[in-house]
Amino acid sequence: MSDRPDASEQAGTEGSDPAAPAHDEDRRPRVLRMPPPPPARPAPPRRNGTPGLPPAPYLATPPRDAAVAAHPHVDEHAVGPDGRPAGSAARRRPSPPTPPPPPPARREPPVAAAPRRAPRPAAPLPPLPPLRHRWVPAADETQVFPMPVLPPVPRSASDTDEDVEQREGSPGASGGILRAAGTMAVATLVSRITGLLRTMVLAAALGVGLVANAYVVVNTLPNIIYELLLGGVLTSVIVPLLVHAQERDRDGGVGYAQRLATVAMAGLTVMTVVAVLAAPLLTALYGLDEDPEQYRLANWLARMLLVEIVFYGFGAFAQAVLNSRGVFGPPAWAPVLNNVVVIATGLVFLAAAGPGSLEPETIAPGLVWLLGIGTVLGIAVQALVLVPSLRRVGVPLRPRWGLRDTGLREAGALGLWVIAYVAVSQIGVLVATRIANDAALAGGLGPAAFSYTSLLFQMPYGIIGVALLTALVPRMSRAASRSDVHGVVQDLSLGTRLSALGLLPVTAALTVLGPPLAVLVFGRGNTSVDEAQAIGAALAVGAFGLLPMAITLLQLRVFYAMKDARTPTLIQVGMVAVRVPLLLLVPAVVEPEHVVAGLMLATSITYVAGWVIGDLALRRRLGGLRTRETFGPVLRVALVALAAGLAGWLVRIVTSDLGGQSTAGSLLQVLVGTVVIGGVAVVGLVMARVPELREPLAAVRARLGRGRS
Repeated sequence: MSDRPDASEQAGTEGSDPAAPAHDEDRRPRVLRMPPPPPARPAPPRRNGTPGLPPAPYLATPPRDAAVAAHPHVDEHAVGPDGRPAGSAARRRPSPPTPPPPPPARREPPVAAAPRRAPRPAAPLPPLPPLRHRWVPAADETQVFPMPVLPPVPRSASDTDEDVEQREGSPGASGGILRAAGTMAVATLVSRITGLLRTMVLAAALGVGLVANAYVVVNTLPNIIYELLLGGVLTSVIVPLLVHAQERDRDGGVGYAQRLATVAMAGLTVMTVVAVLAAPLLTALYGLDEDPEQYRLANWLARMLLVEIVFYGFGAFAQAVLNSRGVFGPPAWAPVLNNVVVIATGLVFLAAAGPGSLEPETIAPGLVWLLGIGTVLGIAVQALVLVPSLRRVGVPLRPRWGLRDTGLREAGALGLWVIAYVAVSQIGVLVATRIANDAALAGGLGPAAFSYTSLLFQMPYGIIGVALLTALVPRMSRAASRSDVHGVVQDLSLGTRLSALGLLPVTAALTVLGPPLAVLVFGRGNTSVDEAQAIGAALAVGAFGLLPMAITLLQLRVFYAMKDARTPTLIQVGMVAVRVPLLLLVPAVVEPEHVVAGLMLATSITYVAGWVIGDLALRRRLGGLRTRETFGPVLRVALVALAAGLAGWLVRIVTSDLGGQSTAGSLLQVLVGTVVIGGVAVVGLVMARVPELREPLAAVRARLGRGRS
């Protein structure tokens, strides 16, 4: 028996409102009429160059008190046939449209209406758990993981627009955004720190040679394949459908989630088997077939690590279900468990391998099995730890087949643009990996060193930038849903200024302290001090791209807030068109030992190009972007960061003579340099009167005043 109410129940539920005033039409004698025709099928997407958003259920109109923000293409002031706002009945399925009464062609004696049978009330929807006010990002934005399309922004059922504005601030205001970003930065810090510790342990255990290169490249393959198959589509299409099914279905969307999970996991399982069988082709595609022993080791590891695809898919789908039902804690802590398992694996590997360099032809088989099984176990724990949480929210693991009335076909157009984004972004990753592997075979650093450098490069953005964007996007999405272009531009300007305020001083620190910082982090075990210094030099060369990367990803968020997945894909095409020639130029102009630094330089230039392309696209879409108001404070912050960097450079010259290049000397340089750069930056920003510092400084003064009193 179907779990949806039939048409008569829907009509009776929505038409019978005892509080509704009686109209003149209700006092006239009723005439028996033919039932209304079925509603017409939704029109296909537009073909005028701008992709139309898919029709219902993805475009279902949420109520004003729903847990998701209103869709930007829906008039939130529309009035339903009962005189109330159209959104007020969105928790129930809409009844067929009532045809207008026929024109009075001639008068006939009234026909007594048949006594109407009292409609049976539909079964009430199960209560939804209270939703929190933030959406936790599902994945890091790195060179492997692309920027996903944001799902609808959760909000509490009791929230009004005034409540949201009071909590988050009006468009362009920084107070609420800074408070929310600070809270989320603390929440993500544990995951970032354990991720850094995991990389430190692996660098000490594996070094930066051929074994480490094979492991690092092979360990990215499950991520890439998962993103191509499901990752981007999950957040752009599946999550909105889950939220809508939760609002629409009488079982709270449980059966719908189980059907989608069954089909998704079955498809991922099949593709995992295919990927394992095609492991030699995949490793050869990324340039691991030039050394026979490394190729053998890479294929061995790939056949184990590609199993992670299934666990990546299950974990991401479980997180989507939990987030759509207001549960954010377990998905946020699950990656920490993965890091802990891999850290333990690396420590056991380091103890078992003993001193000495690792080579593909001499590594013990037991160490290979330990490395592969431990890595897969970490991803499996990250996924399976969410199973109890699924049961607690009422979505048990139960296979259920069927894709009828899922809306996937209608919503697929948006997902195709996301898949195209992922595919295009992987072109640059593929070219960079092959060039780095060729440099490693020629005696330089390779993919492992490039991966370690990228980790240090992206960590400040992962703590500061992601927190700012995650706090800013809900307000920006609501401005886009109101067609408030001025509000979107204000928040874009605010995000740019806050990103500069948080990241430009960090850029100065990384540029000056890159080599000693890398020695402090990676200079132990099978990674020598000289190799760690080379990693730090590459970090210093590419550090200027930190702010352009943050601004580019912020610009993509603006388009996604406007439900535009096409323009970010085209921006990515432009960035890859800039990046690939620069990457190919690197080995032609530098020696193999400097290739990783050249790759970082090319990557940062690519982010600058993405900033420019995104700015042009936004100006065409939104008009003026308040350039003077935005870049005036950014220029002041840049000058302060430059002065802080010069002061730190002078201090580093002195401390390097005192402590040398050892680990202790590097620690001295990092500590003293950080204090000097941070102190000069704080004093300079206060003297420059950067607007975004006024409210935090006022809060500090108020607390100091209360403490004295």
